[in-house]
Amino acid sequence: MIGGVAKRYASALFQIAKEKNQVKQFEEELRIVKQVFIENQKLLQILEHPKVLLENKKSLVNEAFSSLSAEIINTLLLLIDRHRIRLVPELVDNFVELANEEQQTAEATVYSVRPLKDEEKQALSEVFAQKVGKKSLKITNIIDQNLIGGLKLQIGNRIFDGSIKSKLERIGRNLAKSS
Repeated sequence: MIGGVAKRYASALFQIAKEKNQVKQFEEELRIVKQVFIENQKLLQILEHPKVLLENKKSLVNEAFSSLSAEIINTLLLLIDRHRIRLVPELVDNFVELANEEQQTAEATVYSVRPLKDEEKQALSEVFAQKVGKKSLKITNIIDQNLIGGLKLQIGNRIFDGSIKSKLERIGRNLAKSS
């Protein structure tokens, strides 16, 4: 039930973003909102607390997110009115999913031993987007020293593992089988 509610809010906000030709801007702003909610659990506690006046909750949201689009702030205020502010992270995820579908992109996580340069991210996007039937990838780079070298890429539930650690493990398994 809750999943459906967040999806409906995301869908409505997405339609507004499309009409205003601001899907990318809304997505960036919503990612900021989600990050604020995840990193500041106290904010959520205050916004859900029954003894905090509705006007104070709305004032807090207006101040905290004053630099964002009016439509996003109004959505947050509506969620406060309807006691559904807890839906924000799920609403953002649903909005991002709709935006990705619209732009034929996918979220990807790349694990590497060092930060990737923009050109490397672009090259990975071009190669692997085709493999999953998309135009491009939005890459998040995570540094993982355990890989030794190479990289590992995850798109949804698909993993492309080209790490040296993985190759060494495969060689070890093959050697164990042949002995």
